[in-house]
Amino acid sequence: MASPPPPELSVGDHPQVRLLVRSAAVLVLVAGVAACGGGGGDAAEGAPTGPPFRNPVFDQDFPDPFVLRVGKRYYAYATNGNGKEVQTLTSPDLVHWTPGPDALPKVGWWAYPGKTWAPEVVALRGGTYVLYYTANGGRQCIGRAVASRPRGPFVDRWRKPLVCQRDEGGSIDASPFRDDDGKLYLVWKNDGNAIGHTTYIWAQRLSAGGTKLVGQPEQIARNDVGWEGSVVEGPQLWREDRRLYLFYSGSTFESDSYAVGYATCATPLGPCEDASENPILKSACRASGPGHHTLIRADGETWILYHAWPAPVRADKRVLWLDRLTWDDGKPVVHGPTCGVQPGP
Repeated sequence: MASPPPPELSVGDHPQVRLLVRSAAVLVLVAGVAACGGGGGDAAEGAPTGPPFRNPVFDQDFPDPFVLRVGKRYYAYATNGNGKEVQTLTSPDLVHWTPGPDALPKVGWWAYPGKTWAPEVVALRGGTYVLYYTANGGRQCIGRAVASRPRGPFVDRWRKPLVCQRDEGGSIDASPFRDDDGKLYLVWKNDGNAIGHTTYIWAQRLSAGGTKLVGQPEQIARNDVGWEGSVVEGPQLWREDRRLYLFYSGSTFESDSYAVGYATCATPLGPCEDASENPILKSACRASGPGHHTLIRADGETWILYHAWPAPVRADKRVLWLDRLTWDDGKPVVHGPTCGVQPGP
């Protein structure tokens, strides 16, 4: 039987016309963002041209977010809430998020349930995932749990936490880092502000399996400049073009002064030097007290996800924001908080 003839194409259906229309739409969108880009920065030249979106990308309580890419999907983890010890989301594009299961249905025996903070995950060779989390066992301490899937369930089988500096106020906000040579490190904050002490960012080698510390901890940063107040926390090490950066949050988390800054480091164990242009992400438009970020690459671009209170600061939720981060002669520049429409990853 002969195939039926193809339908006639109208002018609007012609492939070349559709291509020109799409190209024009992208140019208009990028020009609009560059002209009125929102709170914290205009769109940079060469900005991405993915489907447009508007912040926040998840308008429910999801504090202290961390994002892990596995294959073509993104997995996000957050502080306890909505009846879960570790909240989770999944996304194909960093913009559209779907709630998932509790990644840590049961905390370690050393910890109280319902007080689980700031989870982060590292993927190991062989399909194993290690989750680091803060929980309260009299003081804030850092535990670890293992799973065979990024969404868990993660299991903490250890009788003691991984890090617990009781004399320093406790230990919180653990973040794993794999350097270019494959070595693993852990950075965290001692909770000194809880007892009127100095807060430091600490770093220490991790075992290849990610569940044991190796060597001695090193202090690589402290709250020593005005905008940080009594707190530096939420650290993340990041290597870009062979340079090593330590990103962190400072000031009081429940205020509009909470913000993100960075330091440059010689090695993952320090020394590190604060940048003079800090903070690089601070309150603007509808985002109040933006912080406790996570950096991630998508299609060759760097993006920053972070929580923020809906302005003015309210005590009911911290929602998830997404903005682009570019590198200007080795300096990270956050193009946000961006309240207008912008092109996505």
